[in-house]
Parts: sequence; structure tokens; C-alpha cells
Amino acid sequence: MAESAASSDIFRHPIATGAPSAKFEERKDHPVPRLGVTGNGPHHTNKFYANFYLGNQSAPTYLHPYSVAWARGQGATPSWGLSVSHIEAGQRVYGETSRDTGAAKYFLNPVGIQSLSLSAMELGASSALTVDAIEAQSVNVNLLDKDKGKTLVTFPLVQGMAFVTAIYYGSTPAISTGVFFKTVTKSTKGPKPGVTKYTIYLEDGKVWHVYAYSEQGDSFDLQVINNSHAKAKTPFNGIIQVIKDPGSAEGLIDEASGAYPTGVTLSGTSSGTKGTYTFMYKKAGVFNGKLMMYALPHHVDSFDTETHNAVTKIQLQTTTKGMATAVIADSWTMVEPNMPVSMGFAPWDPVTGSKASVKSNLINEILPIALKEISQDVEQQSNQNSMYFSGKALAKFAHLCYAVHDMLQNQKLAQTGLANLKAAFSRFAENKQQFPLYYESAWGGIVSSATYQTGNSGADFGNTYYNDHHFHYGYFILAAAIIGNLDPAWLTQANVDYVNTLVRDIANPSKADSYFPVYRNFDWYHGHSWAHGLYETLDGKDQESSSEDAMHAYAIKMWGHTIKDGNMEARGNLMLAIITRSLSQYYLYTSNNKVQPSNFIGNRVAGILFENKCDHTTYFGANIEYVQGIHMIPLLPSSKLTRASTFVQQEWETYFDHGRVDKVEGGWRGILYGNLATVDPKSAWEFFTARNFDPSWLDGGASLTWYQVYTAAFL
Repeated sequence: MAESAASSDIFRHPIATGAPSAKFEERKDHPVPRLGVTGNGPHHTNKFYANFYLGNQSAPTYLHPYSVAWARGQGATPSWGLSVSHIEAGQRVYGETSRDTGAAKYFLNPVGIQSLSLSAMELGASSALTVDAIEAQSVNVNLLDKDKGKTLVTFPLVQGMAFVTAIYYGSTPAISTGVFFKTVTKSTKGPKPGVTKYTIYLEDGKVWHVYAYSEQGDSFDLQVINNSHAKAKTPFNGIIQVIKDPGSAEGLIDEASGAYPTGVTLSGTSSGTKGTYTFMYKKAGVFNGKLMMYALPHHVDSFDTETHNAVTKIQLQTTTKGMATAVIADSWTMVEPNMPVSMGFAPWDPVTGSKASVKSNLINEILPIALKEISQDVEQQSNQNSMYFSGKALAKFAHLCYAVHDMLQNQKLAQTGLANLKAAFSRFAENKQQFPLYYESAWGGIVSSATYQTGNSGADFGNTYYNDHHFHYGYFILAAAIIGNLDPAWLTQANVDYVNTLVRDIANPSKADSYFPVYRNFDWYHGHSWAHGLYETLDGKDQESSSEDAMHAYAIKMWGHTIKDGNMEARGNLMLAIITRSLSQYYLYTSNNKVQPSNFIGNRVAGILFENKCDHTTYFGANIEYVQGIHMIPLLPSSKLTRASTFVQQEWETYFDHGRVDKVEGGWRGILYGNLATVDPKSAWEFFTARNFDPSWLDGGASLTWYQVYTAAFL
């Protein structure tokens, strides 16, 4: 499949900059208040720092490798500043061990351990927290004396930062610990002119360094009050930084001190199968040194030569992403050499490519099933009170129409199904479904009206609260890509604008689009998306379906291809390549996985991956077919890319071989056999074509025709 032409920077051009269609009623209110959020929107809803403006604003934010939280006078230190925690692997807590797999049910990292807290003596019960400069990979957290309306300390937070930096505005610095000081030592000679350094040994045996720098020449002298509290002798204007020393790193840490990141500019390129993406760090502080930032394992594996040369041997444990590695550079470039540019709508293999045809004798076997399924009532099946289930129904029929048209080569039958599908889709394009979508400008996004109308915050899986948008809207985008491919005349301005609005909501690439935040769901630092919206949580953002994450990237790729938007198609290809890399390390585990704990990888999948824990379960039940199967749906051309054959085989042997799969009830059995088709199409074909096949074995988002066509393509 030829890729549409892309520009030199595939993130430069917005999809659109105009207001969403008037078909979306605009609401200026939202059920979730913007606590402490300053500045004009749109505002991010699914990013790592969202706890700072949710709930009581004191749940942790996970920066990797540190976590930070507003201490708010609570915890071991009773500080009113920002507490900084770092958890070692030995501090993890594990769930019970499975007798079948030998793997722990979950692992989590303790919260509330205040390794160090950075505060000011002027902070207290009258303090307030605000956030500004809200961007995809960074945010500013400000601690104020709300009585005087004065900011006392600002913390620029950026994913992966090695130093936690506090900017003081004439307030008196205070440093406290919940672990207790063993020694606090001032260096006789600072690492750089004007930089003061302290080294703190804590009672847990860990070492932290503190650096202070003032352009105004303010002195920084710490006075230790007791074994948990120290304060400066005078007010301070400047920056104070804290960093954990993992051992034998002091020289490099000294060299990098004084500089700190304030944000990230993302850019990227696409050329053939090669894609790149670059993090250019915005920098402040002392500029005579390069930034020290921590990279996750999938970054290190994909660094270009220049960035790889900046990698150090300094490592710190992260919560759920293995060991982070310090990199001393002001920008990183990652390379994905195998973007799936040849992947289209047909079944596809990473080695042998597209499988766009089915043997004629198999076509004759599949056609009677297709004739029966394509006559089903797509309008009725998609007319639901859930965007998620409605989208799954539309995508199911879209794949059915594609399979009949292209792979079974029956254009007449396909046109009948396509006409019904377009009619069903029009209900949503006209925004006349049971719960129409609103454009709400308080946060900036397209949301279900369900919570507004019912008062139920969990309606449609929390869509109104920005849960799962990439899942919900991804299915619509995918269905539209297939419809437009089969019938280019359907690509009217109104239809394209409707689908593009959904893309803008979940994956707007540019700040030039002032109606939606940049990349609501996909996290370019973590290499996958977060599904968790505007709900406070101690364990950070989470996602339970890695395969539906891949689906949304595939949908964006194919919609870009259909409307000939080369940049969008390239971004989809790049996201798919990155997701493939990150899933193999953080979500889908073969026996040689070196990132996650060795006593957890026997589960084969993460289950629900949080920023602070992995829990081998789902939100809707703990049946093994649920936990594994939610990472399989839907079966797509991208499935063989993101779910490597070695992994699929090992997972099958762990849970489903020797007839165990045939004890699974309902649509999950079909899901499991569809997944098996990626490594054993013969057995899958026999299952899907068996005379005693029970339609109850089909999930509502899958057709038997698509399962048979997909499987037959690999026979």
C-alpha cells in the first residue's frame, strides 16, 4: 500500500483550526471543576499530572523515575511543599502467586513515602496550588500564599527529569523528609560558580544531592532543625534542585546541575518505512551544561547514534517501566525503522506483507455466511446508548463490507451492506444518537452528553469524564476509513469534518488547533496511551486494553490514507511502530522479558497497567479469557504487528492449549480463536467453519465472515 506524501515535520500541520461543527452543541460547563487550572484552554485531561487538579489535589504524579505530590500538611513530614518519592524494586508489594503460572497477581509501589519534600516556611494552611503551562509532557505547579495572592514556589515538571527543580520567589526554603536525615553535608566547593551543594544521606541508606543557584547572588545556608526538617537561614530567590544518586554518579550529576527542563517540543519525520521522533527540551537555569533526563527502556532501544552516545550508565528504577537510564543531552531522537507502511485493510504479516486474496474454493465456503451476516440490521445493532458499543458495531460491519468487496470479490453484495452501513453511520455524523456528543469548552473536547443528562459519572465507561476516548472514537474513525475507501463519494466535507473532529479530540498533533489539547490519549514519552480521564487516583493513569490502543493508531493511519492526508497517515504508522515496541516491554510478556519483574511476566499480559502498578485483572472481571482477551480485540491487520508470534504462542500454551479454550463461553471463545489465527490459522479455520459453530461465540464487535476471511488469508 502506497503511503500518502508527508511533510518534513509530520506534527507541524494541524488537522483543522476551526470550531467543531454546530452539530455538536457547545457547553461551557463540565461536571469536573478545573481546580487551580489557570490560563486559557484547551486543557489536558489524561496526562500524568492530572491529579494536581482533581480531587483534593494531593494524589501522586508519576514523572519516572520519581513521583511527586503536594504534601498539603499531611504525611510523615507535615510539609506544605512538594514531596518527592523514589521507590526501589525491593520496596515493591506483590499479590498472591498463581498456582498455575507461578506469577504474582499484581505488583505495586508504596505511595506516600516522602523521600524529600521541597517547601517554604511561608507555606501553610492558607496555601493553594495552581497549575499553568499545561502541555503534553510538562506542567508548572505553583504553590501560593492565597491570602496574599503571591506565588512562593514554582515546580516545572517534565516527564523523565533527573532533577526535581523548585523556583523560589523570595520565600524561605525548607527541606524535610519522612525517611529521616542521617547526615546533611555542605560541599566546601560548589560544582559550578555560584552553585551551592549539599549531600543528604537518609536513614534508608540512600543518597540525595541538593543544589542551589541564585542569579541575584542570594546565599543558601541550610540549618538542620531535627532529623526530619531543615530550613534556609534567609529568604531565597533562585532555584533549588534535588536528585537521587544511584551510586557512582556524583560527578555527572554535578556537571548537569543548575540546568532544568521546562517543556518538550515534539517533531517527527517519515521516509519509506523509517520514522523518527524527536524530543527537543526547552531549558532554563545555568546554561553551561546539557540536561540530564531519564529515558525508558524502549527509548534507549530506539535512540539514533547521536542520542545513544549521550547515554550514561546511571540508572534508577521506575514504578512500572523497568530501569530508567540517564541521558545527558538537550534533545533525543528515536528511530523506528520498520513502520508498517505497506499495511492496508487486508490481513497483513510483518514479514510477508499484505494477504489481500483468498483461494477461490474458500471464497465459496465463506460467501453463504457473508450473505447471512450482511443482511443483519446494522442500524439496530449500532443504535445504542454507548459510543463504545455503537462504534464496535459500525466497525464490525465496515470490516464485513470490506471483506465481501475486496476479498470475496462480490461487489454487488458489498454495496448492499455498504448502503445500510452508511445509513447507520449517518445517525452519528448528524449527532442524533441516543446520547449526542457535546463540544465542551471548559476542558476542550468532544464528550458524551450521557453524564450531563443522567448525572451518572460512569455512563458509557466515563466518556463524559474523558475515559477511553481513543477506544470509543477509534472504532468510528476505522469504520469511516473503510467506508470512504469503498465509496470515495461518501467523503463529503461534512463527513470528513465529523471524523476529523473525532481525530482532533484524541490525537490533535498541533497547538495551532486551539479547540483540543495536543494528543489527549497517546503519551509520546511512555510509547502508549492512557485511557483514564478526569478521576483522581493514587496509582496514576491506566489502560487495560493495549490492543484497542493499537486499534486507534491503526484507525488514524487508515483514515489518513483514505482522505490522502500524508501527515496523518505517517503519524499513525509511527504510533503503531512505537506501540509495538512499548507493548513488547511493558504490556505483553514473553519469557525473556527483562523489563518487568521476573515473578510477574508469567502472567503474559500486564492486565491493567497503571503508572504505579500492574494488576492482572480487568475492570469487568477476573476470568482469564477477559484478562488476556481484552488485549486481543479487535482482530485487525495490525494484530500480527503488535502481538508478536512468539508472544501469542507462549500465551496460548500458558492458558488455552490442550482444549482449555473450548471451555470458554460466549464471544470470548471467538476472540481467543481469532487471536490463534495469527499463529495457527489452520486450527482457527477449523473452528470458525465447524458445522456446529455457535453464533454465541461471536463478540458483538466481530463478524464470522471477517474471522473466516482473516484466517483463510493465511492458509
